[in-house]
Amino acid sequence: MNRTSNRWAAASGAIVLALTLAACGGGDAGSDTGSGDSESGAVSGSVAVDGSSTVYPMSVAAQELLNEENPDIQVTVGEAGTGGGFEVFCTGDTDISDASRPIEEDEMAVCEENGVEYTELQVATDALTVAVNADLDVDCLTTDQLIDLVGPKATATNWNEIDPSFPDQEISFFFPGTDSGTYDYMAADVVGDESEVLRDDVESSEDDNVLVQGVSGTEGAVGFFGYTYYEENQDTLKALQIDDGNGCVAPSAETAQAGEYTPLARPLFIYVSNSSYADNAAVAAYVDFYIENLSDIAEIGQYIPLSDELYSETQSTLESIGS
Repeated sequence: MNRTSNRWAAASGAIVLALTLAACGGGDAGSDTGSGDSESGAVSGSVAVDGSSTVYPMSVAAQELLNEENPDIQVTVGEAGTGGGFEVFCTGDTDISDASRPIEEDEMAVCEENGVEYTELQVATDALTVAVNADLDVDCLTTDQLIDLVGPKATATNWNEIDPSFPDQEISFFFPGTDSGTYDYMAADVVGDESEVLRDDVESSEDDNVLVQGVSGTEGAVGFFGYTYYEENQDTLKALQIDDGNGCVAPSAETAQAGEYTPLARPLFIYVSNSSYADNAAVAAYVDFYIENLSDIAEIGQYIPLSDELYSETQSTLESIGS
């Protein structure tokens, strides 16, 4: 839980608000499906969550806020990466899979083979952030320059090879591991190479805090991760603006929601096992609470809440589970 400690301290006021809202409006979470005292809606049991390190802070926030209301629900949240999360989810070993990209065809096939039916719920929007060492004199990259920097055919090892106006500074690279949905999104949706891989002469980690430390502590370094990790460490990092042909745009909640931060704004998801939701009252209570209090949970996790339209879609999708 160390990853969220700074986030909790910084967002204490938001947590109080979320708890108040949960006490007022979240008491029905799981009350129809829960075991135990039907009048109070008390539910007990265990919930297993694993997957994206990007979505991890939100799922932990949901767990901690729910436990203030119902301490008998035991939620374990892992961060094996989106791909690692789907590996255990599609074999039926977890109830919920956090994901920073949609499930892929080969993962769907494994789920189908093992009889795991699921529902995809969008929970937030992220502005995938390309960050450099705070002292680096580079402010903006075009999408072509970004591909030249991180793509599988990239060979640049000095910033002035990307653009002659950039400084004569060696580049050090800190990328998410290949099990990460953040890696997958950059490779498939931003770079768009059919191989869906990035350059491999890099330091990699599934732990975004390791990437942040590497970039902030290494002259000339670059890395990419979810917006929340930049926001937590913006005193020691610089977020690069991205120009997709319409001018340089910085990552932010406003630019992501407005569709201006392209192609790096992306949806974040949780995948819920339909059978777990139907048969395990604790899973139903956790998911219901998560979605009922989604805006507060996203803000506590320092992510971009869904628009009203997208939130309505998520609510409707949740209601359709088992129908």
